[in-house]
Amino acid sequence: MTASSRAPSTPPQEVRFCRSADGVRIAYAVHGSGPPLVISTCWLSHLQFDWESPVWRHFLADLGRFATVIRFDERGYGLSDWDVTDFSLDMRIADLEAVVEDAGYPRFALMAMAQGGPVAIRYAAEHPERVTRLLFYNSYADAARDQTPEESEVEDTFDQMIKVGWARPDSTFRRVFTSMLIPAATEEQKGWLDELQRASASATSAYASRHERRHHGASECLPRLDVPTLVLHATGEQINGFDEGRFLASSIRGARLVPLDSENHIILANEKAWPVFVREVEDFLGPDREAAAAKPATAMSLSAREREVLTLAAQGYDNDDIAKALHLSVRTVERHLQNVYVKLDVQGRSARAAAVARLLTA
Repeated sequence: MTASSRAPSTPPQEVRFCRSADGVRIAYAVHGSGPPLVISTCWLSHLQFDWESPVWRHFLADLGRFATVIRFDERGYGLSDWDVTDFSLDMRIADLEAVVEDAGYPRFALMAMAQGGPVAIRYAAEHPERVTRLLFYNSYADAARDQTPEESEVEDTFDQMIKVGWARPDSTFRRVFTSMLIPAATEEQKGWLDELQRASASATSAYASRHERRHHGASECLPRLDVPTLVLHATGEQINGFDEGRFLASSIRGARLVPLDSENHIILANEKAWPVFVREVEDFLGPDREAAAAKPATAMSLSAREREVLTLAAQGYDNDDIAKALHLSVRTVERHLQNVYVKLDVQGRSARAAAVARLLTA
């Protein structure tokens, strides 16, 4: 059964939507527990189908054990709007900004996966007060760095293959990308990734976004970064060669490089490299976890919007009244209150009263 035809089960996540600067609707999801970890997303994603996938499921489940994972479908992909023409780097950064503002976490760790590198680098350079630590996973700083004419011609060929073969019922053309992404995978895993490509985006979006990303780079921002940085990179992967990871680690002050013994762009659950990846990420996020545990939960940790909602709740407004006063939907008000309860570590029937009390004593 294919990713596009199989009805996904309900995953342990909450899917939300926000608007980017140009009005494009971006879907994002939150799951897990622990310090917030925002994912600057990769080329292919679908917030629903990823939980069904034998390629991605372990990634989501294992990270969610020790982090609150915030990830999103890029514009043109998954549950985000598909009818998009602007895939520029500036708009991709605007999408990330919209997600983190809507999610309401004032500070967070930021992980760049694959093509998410330039977005994460620019964001971290422009918003250093928001990023506690920076991670790269098989990523890069500049898509065209040191690219030869022959390599550029190969990329042109890949673009053309997307144009003519992405939407075809058979997976012949898509299998080329799959074989490069996960050459050591089982046939079941490869079949899933074949179908995820067609389910996650139209041929038009896949071509336009990939073609535009070939010109995205942020190498000039690397010397400006002053944040704890971890670079994890597979030594034998074919999409973004190991040299890209080495370049990142050598260009960011104090960064640490962890080579992963794999030829897969997406490290699979049964590989020896996977527990290494998980252990390194969990250890790297340790200081964020310790800082959160040591810092008393107060209303000062809330976003501006969350404080507005809680202030009206303290004045006796119910959710309907808060929604009208702030021109929000009731669902959005409920979501902001849930974020407040999580941040202030209050729960149960008394959560609202306890949160209001924290606000009044802040």
